[in-house]
Parts: sequence; C-alpha cells; structure tokens
Amino acid sequence: MAGGLMEQAFVFLGAAVVTVPIAKRLGLGSVLGYLIAGAIIGPYVLGIVANDVNDVMHFAEFGVVMMLFLVGLELQPSVLWKLRVPIVGLGGAQVLLSTGLMTLVAMAFGLPWQTALVVGMILSLSSTAIVLQLLNENGLMKSQLGQSSFAVLLFQDIAVIPMLAFMPLLALTSPSVVEEANQLSGWQHAAQLFVVIAAIILAGKYLLRPLFRIIAETKMREIFTATALFLVIGIALLMNAIGVSAALGTFIAGVVLAESEYRHELEAEIAPFKGLLLGLFFISVGASINFSILMAEPLQIGALVVLLMLCKMLVLFSLSRIFKLKGGNGWYFTFALSQAGEFCFVLFSFAGQHHILGNDIIDPLVVVVALSMAATPILMILQDKVIEPLFVRKGCKQQEADEIDDGDTPVILAGMGRFGQIVARLLLMKGYQVTVLEHDAGQIELLRSFGTKVFYGDASRGDLLHSAGADHAKLLVVAVDEHEKAMEIVTHARKHYPHLKILVRAIGRLEVHDLKVAGADAIVRETFHSALNLGEQALESLGLSSQEAQNAAALFKQHDEHNVMAMGSFHEDEKKYRSQAQENYDALAAVLQADVSDEERENAPINTAKPATE
Repeated sequence: MAGGLMEQAFVFLGAAVVTVPIAKRLGLGSVLGYLIAGAIIGPYVLGIVANDVNDVMHFAEFGVVMMLFLVGLELQPSVLWKLRVPIVGLGGAQVLLSTGLMTLVAMAFGLPWQTALVVGMILSLSSTAIVLQLLNENGLMKSQLGQSSFAVLLFQDIAVIPMLAFMPLLALTSPSVVEEANQLSGWQHAAQLFVVIAAIILAGKYLLRPLFRIIAETKMREIFTATALFLVIGIALLMNAIGVSAALGTFIAGVVLAESEYRHELEAEIAPFKGLLLGLFFISVGASINFSILMAEPLQIGALVVLLMLCKMLVLFSLSRIFKLKGGNGWYFTFALSQAGEFCFVLFSFAGQHHILGNDIIDPLVVVVALSMAATPILMILQDKVIEPLFVRKGCKQQEADEIDDGDTPVILAGMGRFGQIVARLLLMKGYQVTVLEHDAGQIELLRSFGTKVFYGDASRGDLLHSAGADHAKLLVVAVDEHEKAMEIVTHARKHYPHLKILVRAIGRLEVHDLKVAGADAIVRETFHSALNLGEQALESLGLSSQEAQNAAALFKQHDEHNVMAMGSFHEDEKKYRSQAQENYDALAAVLQADVSDEERENAPINTAKPATE
C-alpha cells in the first residue's frame, strides 16, 4: 500500500517536473502544463496512475483545501467590507444569472426542472484554483480586475454551503431509496452542517489563538508547521465525516483566524504545501478526463464544453459592463472565469450519493468540467496575444495607477521590541499603516494587552515577507535585535523586492558594514544617538554651556558617522582596522579639545578612518 502511494507520488512529481517547464517555455502557462501531465499519465491514456479516478481526485483535493484556508486568512473584516459591493452584487449576480441561464439550457435538453436546476447550480461555479493562479502569475491580485474576480470566486465558494443544503430537497428519488442508502434528509443534513460550522467558528475564536500562543512560545518552527497542518487536516476530516467538502471547513477556519496575530506565520507555513498540492490537483483534473467517453461522443462533449463556456461568458461579459470593468479588463474577467470549477467535482459526487443526479448525467458532465478547465489557459493565451494588443493599439490602457492599491501596508516593521515600538508609535500617530511582525510570542501577548496590532512571524523568512505584503509596501524597517536575522531579512528583501527602501537597526559599528553590503538604505546604531544625547548632558553637568555641549556632540556625530562608512572597505582586516580606529580617535579628540571658533570647528577636516567599537 505504502509502496503504491510512493510510486504514484513519484509519477505525479516526475510528470510535473517534465511538462510544466516545457509548457511555461512555450508560453502555455503552468496550469495547462499540469493538466497535460495529468492527461498523459492518467488512466485513459498511458494508464500509469491508478485506474480509479476518484482515488486520483482525493489524492490531490487537499491542495484546494489548503488554498481555501489561505484565501480565508486574507479575508479580514476590513477587506470584506471594502469588497462588499462586488461580493454581493457582482458575485451574487454571476451565480444567479449563470444558474438561471444554464437551467434553461438543461431543460431544453429534456431534463426535469429539478434536475436542470441542480446542474445549473453546479456549473455556475468557476475554478478558484485556476483563476487565482492566473491572477497571481500576472500580478493582478491587487488590481480592480483581480479584486472583482476574487469577489466572484468568494461568493461562489460561500454559495456552495446553501447549495449543499438545498440540493437534497430537489432529489427525485423516493424516501425509501434514501432510507436504504442510510442518508440524512435534506433538513437534517443542513442542520448538521451549520452545527459543525458554528463549532469551527467558536473553536477558532476561543481555542486556537491560545493554542498557537503556546506553540509559538516553544520557538520551534517545525512544531508550528505541524500544528498548522494538524489544524487543516483535522477540519478536513471533520467535514468529510459529515459528507461535506473539506475546503469549506478550512475556508471558514481561515476567515476566523484572519484577525489573529499568527495569520502571516500560518500563511507562510501552509503556502509551500499549498503550491505543491495545488499542482497535483491540476494533474488530477487532467487525469480525470475520461477519454473513453470523449472518444465515444466527441462532438456532443465538445459542443457541451463550448455551450457551457459561452453561457458563462455571456453572463460575465454583461456583468463586466454593468460593473464598469473597462477595455481589456472586461475580456480578461470574462475569459478567466468562464470554466466550471473544482467544486463541481465535489457537488457531482454529493449529488450522486444522494441520488439527485444519475451516472448518465454525471459522467459526461465531469468530462465537460475537466475540459473547460483545461481550455481556460488556452483562452488566456488568446486574451494575451490577441485581445489585449487590440486595446493597447486603440489606446485603451488599463488604469493601473487608479486600480492598484498599494496603500494598505506602506510600511512593514520587523521586530517590536523597545526599539521597534518607538518607530511604530511615531508612524502610527502620524497616520501611517504599519504591518508589524514579531517572533517573540510573549512580547506579542504583552503588546496585544495594550491594544497593539502585531502579527507573529519570523521576518527572516522570505515567504513571510511576501505574505505581509512586501510586493506592494514602500518601506521595510528592520528593528530585530539579532544581527544574523537582520542580515537575512535585508539580503532577501533587497534581492526580491528592489523597490523597497530598507531602514535597519544595527547593534554596533562593525555590523553597519555587513548591513550596508547586504543592501540596506539607511542604518542606525541602536545605542549611538541615545548615548550621544546622554554624553551631551554629561558635558553640561561638567560646566560647559548648552551651546558648547551641543556643538561638541554635533561634531562628534559628524566625524563618527563619516568614519564608520569610510572604513567599510577594510573592516575585515582587524589589524588595519584597529590601527585606523586609533588614528581616528586621536584626530577627533584633537579637534574637540582645540580652542577654535564655531566656524573653524564646523569646517574641521574629517579623518577618513573609523573608531574602534561601541
């Protein structure tokens, strides 16, 4: 059993390694590469993977589960409120209009209205996995187009809950059949579902936050990762136990934890697993395409795929005009969401188990759904190569400057100790939003007791910076008290986010050189200014006038800061460094002790060497 699972995982990963780079190189995109890989190794072509398509789908559904959990983590109340109009208006209109139109089409094929309505509801859903992947690959998630697409997908994901509760009421089978199948009635299933959802919400609010605080205090990253996976898998198993999609439960848990200080760390821990498993999900979709059904009735299946996508495109294009998605944005929105989605597989399985739809309807429609998903990357190539250039030539450029929202997190602050708190308080009091990352669980609890919003996370991890919004932030302030971590943060940020201005706290003068080489824009020694201020007061206490003390401190600061930077070229040569530091000390002492005028003191030569240590 274990050997079979290992062999199947090896085949899946090998297929992805071979086909996805080729597809990307040919301009087909990663999603189409995964789908092609699945089709080739699937049970209906080479037959390398298991013959049971359901096993293949279950193997990779966890990628969608993790993706929905991460989507939930992004849905803070402020984000939801900002998207309330497109979520309810655009998303609701898309589901209702698509359901209505495809119900009429299904009835035209001779299906009873109950069956046609179930088919219409299922096929109204689009693929969250594919659309979000496309938006992320093209950097469009923060644009008006990305937010409108996300709003529709979010409404669809939420709409699955009432669909699951409503569909059993449309079953055409007799009650005896349902009883023999040992299934709950429609209202019982709905009640069970809402009880479980309420339990997830309450547990997430009152149990998970203390749990993550305890785990964070261990300062063991692997335990935090294990806890995050334990949470996702546990909720998935709970939802499966009541016959509901696991992705729904994890999505709700993500929303509950969206306000948690551990949100960014959870996202960073889950994201690598999500990316890999989501790729396996796309492979599974490709493998699920039943080519025997396709070859038996190619024209009928092809016509159904075209009809499905045309119906959805008609609705989506009309809505893009109503909601003012102009030019190429409207076409991108239309093409990107025109497929059926991964929840269709879940709902078809649910409908089959509850005898709502027969296999004669489900089997061909599963193929139609898979083919519509496979057709989406091809449509997006058409959008990029044909549609978009038309609007560019006509001067219909996307209003990116008005649509891109880069003001949500203009500042990321790494480290919320005594040093970082002063920086954060100043920025916040001036009205700037700051995303604060702190890796000390105890410090987080202390800060939260004073009402400070802070997220748990080790900012030396690049994926966490990405989760915190480094793509769109303007400033990164590194206030951590560990030089190695500061170096890791600065090095990664300078390499991957060249637009960021990086301000760093340094322990002493020796660390300044490393941080400068790593790419920091401005470096402040943590004790320098406070010590200089105290030294100035000491001079006054010894009898110097206030002006003389200020002049001495200013001259010391000017020389010292210059010397620190000037000696960077040979700071690794300890012997030369110490020698030059002593020369600097003697030169600066001579200037300070000289009885010269203020003008002469201001114009005193600066030695290009450097003091010893702080």
